[in-house]
Amino acid sequence: MCRIAGIISYRLQPEEIKTKVKTMCHALQHGGPDDEGIFSDNEKHLAFGHRRLSIIDLSRNGHQPMADVQEKAWITFNGEIYNYRELKSELSLAGASFHSGTDTEVIIQAYLHWGVSAFEKLRGMFAFALYDKAKALTYLVRDTAGIKPLYYHIENGQLSFSSEVKALKAAGIATQADNQWQVRFLAFGHIPEPYTTLKNVFSLPKGNFLCWDNNKSTFTTGEYYKHIKESYITNENEVKQLIHDVLTSSIDRQLIADAQVGVFLSGGIDSSLITLLANAQKKTQLKTISIFFNEKAYDESAYQHVVFNEIQGEKFTHLVKQQDFEESFPQILAAMDMPTTDGINTWFISKYARQDGLKAVLSGLGADELYGGYPSFNRIKYLKYLRKIPAPLVSLALSFAPDQYKKIEFLSHNHPLADYLLLRGLFTPADIAKMLNADTKQVTDILFSDTITSGCKHYDGEYAAWMETNLYMQNQLLRDTDIMSMSHGLEVRVPFLDEDFHRLTMRISPDIRFSKIQAKKLLIDSFKDILPEKIWNRPKMGFSFPLQQWMQQLPAISDYSLYQGKTAQNVIKKFKENKVHWSKSFALYQLKTHE
Repeated sequence: MCRIAGIISYRLQPEEIKTKVKTMCHALQHGGPDDEGIFSDNEKHLAFGHRRLSIIDLSRNGHQPMADVQEKAWITFNGEIYNYRELKSELSLAGASFHSGTDTEVIIQAYLHWGVSAFEKLRGMFAFALYDKAKALTYLVRDTAGIKPLYYHIENGQLSFSSEVKALKAAGIATQADNQWQVRFLAFGHIPEPYTTLKNVFSLPKGNFLCWDNNKSTFTTGEYYKHIKESYITNENEVKQLIHDVLTSSIDRQLIADAQVGVFLSGGIDSSLITLLANAQKKTQLKTISIFFNEKAYDESAYQHVVFNEIQGEKFTHLVKQQDFEESFPQILAAMDMPTTDGINTWFISKYARQDGLKAVLSGLGADELYGGYPSFNRIKYLKYLRKIPAPLVSLALSFAPDQYKKIEFLSHNHPLADYLLLRGLFTPADIAKMLNADTKQVTDILFSDTITSGCKHYDGEYAAWMETNLYMQNQLLRDTDIMSMSHGLEVRVPFLDEDFHRLTMRISPDIRFSKIQAKKLLIDSFKDILPEKIWNRPKMGFSFPLQQWMQQLPAISDYSLYQGKTAQNVIKKFKENKVHWSKSFALYQLKTHE
């Protein structure tokens, strides 16, 4: 797990390229505190940079950028390949030579033996740049779940890339703001992929690669993996056994490391399940990290103790108070790569995990999205009926609707993002237009101009899962988890997003996968032999902080006089009266403070 950066440019001199890459590496140091490396090819005007967080092969053999034994290819790699041992055995039989015990070198040899088709063989979370010297080609590649970030900037025949947007800005490569980011942020509460806060800086889509011709300074992009629709598995007993076996296997291989791996344990179903399965593998070696609060409505320590009674190993618990939040608030903001209304919880638990001696942890992220753990899975059926209301009636209703129902404005747009924003959006296009002194049509054009295909034809569980996975989790949860954990030099692994487990999930009949009786019922039933009833037979809380109360005590956020415009001031006033969710006030605060 690391941070990567690089530039290929005939416009710049080799020394200037190396200087800029070093600047990017310096900006990324928090995510790779153990080592730094630079590789350059002056003839091709190319330089790769790397900041290392040592997890597998802790020796100098893991230094990056790395080449194969014959230096046919070079790589700078961020992530983990969980099946690298199996691939290494296969490649060794095919004649490959290795000089390290790293998963990094396995990627190089896999590419040299199998070409681009090697990318699909990788199981893990990854973002890497690979330079093929003989073919004068450079590949940027990102994992199929989009767990690890990779941003690129192309201008005047120059390719630049980085693990974080702010590194490109720090090096003076991309300094101009995208003039549309504020619209997207106020609508979504984050900047949705592929967009960023910077002009012409984009996120490489998951499961994709970008191939750069180093001689011609041209590029192509493509998917190396595309999900193929297979026939559904309809036998519930068979499904439960498969879920049990494949998730267990996923956790077993994600525990592979030469540094100690722990688990985030909130007390919910997903983190408890991950903890119990990891405990069966690691037992006394397993460390758990948990947070609790004085505010009883948010405190899950009673459920954490239910799991503690079932496991061995060290259990670390940390009380987070309002004072901790206030003192850490500037650091939390500084850790953000781009504005977001999420990630504060991850920042805190990652901080404590690092303090407790961990470099890597397992997280339960992904189960809610795949198995129906959110309210949206129930609300989606109401959206189906709302979509049948004629447009003139929607317009009429808008003129009379109280503030809490103004989001029906999204019904005016026949677009998957409008469906998502109706369920999860922050502000309506009309309010965004008022806050930014823009035209409402201008706002809606920004939000809905891109063609997006959901692949789902009905307003059902599959459609809700598509939105939660490809929009909410992809654009907010995964990005913020990566940024906030890596700001502390911590790697977060997500077994529910294992390629094999995800492919199995996509094969399960929706009639079995989503239950109208209980959220995530199929997942619970698959592990009832180890999940205590007190964990699954309880109201869902989610891993949340008392931020409504805490942010109301922060004058920088809650003083309406610090905001410009009547619309924004009214939002802050209602927030102080508990009539508006904290995420809206936090978004407005970031809007006025983001550089």
